[in-house]
Amino acid sequence: MGESNPTARALAALELIQAAPGITAERIAERLGVSDRAARRYVATLRAADIPVVAVRGPYGGYRLGRGVRPPPLVFTATEAMALVMAVLDGHHAADDPSAPVGSALGKIVRSLPEALADPVRAVRDVASPVPDRGAARPDPATASALVQACAAGRRVRVEYRSESGRTWTADVDPWAVVVRHGRWYLLCHSHAVDARRTCRVDRVTSVHVLADAFKPPVGLDAVAELEAHLAVGWEYAVDVVVAAPAHRAQTWLPRDLGRLEPVDGSSCRLVATTSNPPWYAARLADVPVPLRVLGGPELVACVRSVGRRLLAATDPQ
Repeated sequence: MGESNPTARALAALELIQAAPGITAERIAERLGVSDRAARRYVATLRAADIPVVAVRGPYGGYRLGRGVRPPPLVFTATEAMALVMAVLDGHHAADDPSAPVGSALGKIVRSLPEALADPVRAVRDVASPVPDRGAARPDPATASALVQACAAGRRVRVEYRSESGRTWTADVDPWAVVVRHGRWYLLCHSHAVDARRTCRVDRVTSVHVLADAFKPPVGLDAVAELEAHLAVGWEYAVDVVVAAPAHRAQTWLPRDLGRLEPVDGSSCRLVATTSNPPWYAARLADVPVPLRVLGGPELVACVRSVGRRLLAATDPQ
């Protein structure tokens, strides 16, 4: 797209303004590879075409679209359309079910494509035999949407929750952020019931009720770092394990979502955490390639012993 095509440049500038409201002329110029003066000229072209591009003054000012702008039609290239369908088929077992949200949405996308693009995409959907992870913890879309909107609006919510052990509880929480990590959706929040930070699996939230109370998340919140620090906090069963390796080495096998590593001396450290699933936790400890000493809790001790007996039995020639 060269300087000889100012209309195309103006449309590219419009796309940048839509994607990043508040973008400056300097940034538009940088993205389009033109001068600042040319970028301002493209904005003037848009205004001449009755597109309400508003300039916001001040140190953080820039361009944004005013009211009444209709978004452009959704356009996919053949590669984009095929990649999107392949990604959906790979990740969702309900991709071919028109009654499921993901299957319904995929069907709408395919129907919106030009016939030349739709035919090969439809063929992949009909002929491919994907084997996605049917055990993946995908949350209810309505629940996830309600929590994300509450986060954005800064509104407290009342959630009903079911833990992995089957225990249910209700609590009023300030939803700070929804984070997707390794295919799982988590709600990072402040629980008023215990006056502490908590991390909840969104797929285990059974209902969400938005309350009138407003809140502000902590200043400078790093949601991903907080999530990793709190994934092993607040569950039913205690974890207390001494690892025969210094903390900096043990973190190779014991990431932050399994718990907090505390130095004991130069050659060992202590793993402190909680879990809702002692059998799963015991299996993770079996992967650690150095000696361990499980001090507690009693549920984890029992599960580690069970894993040990099962592994020893696997070597019995009888």
